[in-house]
Amino acid sequence: MDTRKIVLLVGALIVAAITAFMARSLITGSPAPVAGAATVAAPVDGPEVLVATRALPVGTILDATALKFQPWPKELVENAYYIKADTDLKALQGTVVRNAITAGQPVTQGALVKPGDRGFLAAALGAGMRAVTIPISVQTGVAGFVFPGDRIDLILTQTVPGGGDGPPLKASETIMRNLRVLATDQRTDNTTGEDGKTVVRTFSNVTIEATPKIAEQIAVAQTLGALSLSLRSIADNNSELEQAIASGDIKVPETDDPKAEKAMMLKLASQPATGNNTFAVGADVSRFQRRTVPGKAAETSMMPGAPGGAVPAGSFPVAAVHGPVVRVARGNNVTEVPVGGKK
Repeated sequence: MDTRKIVLLVGALIVAAITAFMARSLITGSPAPVAGAATVAAPVDGPEVLVATRALPVGTILDATALKFQPWPKELVENAYYIKADTDLKALQGTVVRNAITAGQPVTQGALVKPGDRGFLAAALGAGMRAVTIPISVQTGVAGFVFPGDRIDLILTQTVPGGGDGPPLKASETIMRNLRVLATDQRTDNTTGEDGKTVVRTFSNVTIEATPKIAEQIAVAQTLGALSLSLRSIADNNSELEQAIASGDIKVPETDDPKAEKAMMLKLASQPATGNNTFAVGADVSRFQRRTVPGKAAETSMMPGAPGGAVPAGSFPVAAVHGPVVRVARGNNVTEVPVGGKK
């Protein structure tokens, strides 16, 4: 086969390959673009009603984050719902939930109790709880930065004189923890200014929620010294959770049920606590203060037959001492120690 025939054969093969490729492309065609199906929610035909942004148990004091307006189908709107056109949302802050409301559920007018209404404070209390009012000052009340619904610790500061020489013992002790604030003075709402921010106001009384036993302890604590408030963080306290589990106050669910764990954490967050008190004394902040209570000065009494006649009471309760003695002085306390001799 000569060179010319070989060139023609190769050319024919190339042309055939190109033709076949073009024919395949025309038959198959380019793939049609697939349009992404965008899910567009149909607009709700109805007015905006007030709904809960989270679960609101009985006794919850409402704030600005607990409620919002949401469109609702007009055929499902009831007369008891709060309609946006007729509702002032700020006026509902500080009201108390009378009936439990789930997240996303419309709020009915009968489910809330407004300040000043009959039974308002009783509705704010949890089951088995009591309301206790404590007088405080600007310094002991966190300068007014405590609002209804906050959680606080209660600190008792007292002076323990003892019976000896020297200054008395100064001590502060955290006696109660995780107490819920119900009202400051006679206010149960958080007042907001024109800029939308909460207005901070000082107060002279605070009403808190407590168990009957804790209420009795608070009444006694007011007679011992000054009470101060310590504002708690909204973050969970892992150390207190461990203490509650160890003491048996909180039971860990046996299964890995998220709802059971959430219920356990909610119980801990809403449960006042006492015991395991922490304290600080004057010596913890100043070297010139005491660490312990001054000891009692020894009282003396006359004992017949004793040398000098004066012997500390209780030193020799059985009989008087006869014979040589050595007097030992410790401050103002003088004792006589026998050193031998005939009795």
